[in-house]
Amino acid sequence: MANVVVVGSQWGDEGKGKIVDWLSERADLVVRFQGGHNAGHTLVIDGTSYKLSLLPSGVVRPGKMGVIGNGVVIDPHALVAEIGRLAEQGVAITPENLRIADNATLILSLHRELDGLREDAAASGTKIGTTRRGIGPAYEDKVGRRAIRVMDLANPESLKGKIERLLTHHNALRRGLGETEISDVAIYDELMAVADQILPFRETVWKLLDETRRAGKRILFEGAQGTLLDIDHGTYPFVTSSNTVAGQAAAGSGLGPGSLDFVLGITKAYTTRVGEGPFPTEQENEIGQFLGEKGREFGTVTGRKRRCGWFDAALVRQSVSTNGITGIALTKLDVLDGLDEIKICTGYKIDGQVIDHLPASQGQQARVEPIYETLPGWKEPTVGARTWNDLPAQAIKYVRHVEELIGAPVAMLSTSPERDDTILVADPFHD
Repeated sequence: MANVVVVGSQWGDEGKGKIVDWLSERADLVVRFQGGHNAGHTLVIDGTSYKLSLLPSGVVRPGKMGVIGNGVVIDPHALVAEIGRLAEQGVAITPENLRIADNATLILSLHRELDGLREDAAASGTKIGTTRRGIGPAYEDKVGRRAIRVMDLANPESLKGKIERLLTHHNALRRGLGETEISDVAIYDELMAVADQILPFRETVWKLLDETRRAGKRILFEGAQGTLLDIDHGTYPFVTSSNTVAGQAAAGSGLGPGSLDFVLGITKAYTTRVGEGPFPTEQENEIGQFLGEKGREFGTVTGRKRRCGWFDAALVRQSVSTNGITGIALTKLDVLDGLDEIKICTGYKIDGQVIDHLPASQGQQARVEPIYETLPGWKEPTVGARTWNDLPAQAIKYVRHVEELIGAPVAMLSTSPERDDTILVADPFHD
């Protein structure tokens, strides 16, 4: 049986939630392997919308197990609140359908505060556009070897010493920022208030996944954000604080890379990004407005309006390489319906030279000029198409040209938020 990794091939918001939900019906486990509650997925099932941030998309499906891996940073209070919201919609989250890695790092209130303080203090032009949810500071503490982890909630006595170590660092930062120090009692009480609600879900996740794999069951790995927000391979420093590429599915869950069989890159038929940073194909005009309004481009978590632009094949081609993408799921093709012409970026010009990839340098990224090809649009609707025969001829030509330019085939094509409005070309869960 194949195990599938789902990653975003652009700057996130490509429509991963629907695709993961569609695939999760045939998976046994769905694993989140990085990020935190700065990510958001909206699932539309039988007309009901479910908004998820930390929970794997599979949890809304009866009989499926959701797993939060060690690569995720977890705000325990946000997780409890999210579980509560789903309960109000009739979805019960219990240890029967959710497990959390006991070695996953926790996000505390001090992380959220520090996130906001630093963003507010940043000079004009240097703001990252963080969601202020404490993701970055929590990852910093993880790498600094002073993080509080899920398993620490089970041992209150040793937890006190770990809090003291953590506050030695954070209170020094707060003094430097002119903020009041935090007491160890406040952090201890904050954690103990939620410990009993989190601990029943803890699991030795690497062992669970190994047993699942050996039993021949299917595992679906769900990434958050997108490749161009990867801490190493993205548009640094305007990135998230984790690795978002497919290789992180192994490191962020404890399953070896040899067990990752198919990498599905979710790819929007145009391009969007949230927050600050370079965006070569951005359209700050009527085209950008058309895409934003028709595509309902507002963040699931933040409600922030997304920046919109033409499809950037050079960027996605880069993502195909850094992820080892087997095939893509092309989403939101229907948003392009009605346009007279459609442009695709095939490369860039910089300082008089033509290049085929986005350079890693922040200064160069800001200076690149997109090179466009122009294709004819189509007037007939693609909304709800479920076979190739349902698509206008020009829409098919657009899809085929995208495949050529990015060097990867379309495995799935999505034509609306509804989960069944999907054309399956190649089954990622091939037997």
